[in-house]
Amino acid sequence: MAKARQRKAAKRGVRPAARSGTAPLDFCAAARDALKRGEPDVISDKTLQQVLTAAVKVYAAKVERRGHDVAPFPRNAVTATESVVAACGMIRAADLNVFDVAIWFHRPPGIE
Repeated sequence: MAKARQRKAAKRGVRPAARSGTAPLDFCAAARDALKRGEPDVISDKTLQQVLTAAVKVYAAKVERRGHDVAPFPRNAVTATESVVAACGMIRAADLNVFDVAIWFHRPPGIE
């Protein structure tokens, strides 16, 4: 089924974002296009994992270096639901629980 969606996307001239070396703007454009068409599955899980992993690692490194003034995305760029869905996915992937998160959430800047 995913292959059929990819073939349809190819007919419309949409390049898959799964290629290694794809520029971030290419991924962002492909993601916006996929969401606009209601076809998020044209972005492979592997590509999404690679992009999200890299983004989270860079974000965490910047927060550790500069403090909590690093915004993860522009204001109103994602909904509350989108934020919580992503946060819950990351919490589960890291095998954390709500208590663990509460400790980190209230951690003062600069404390490791």
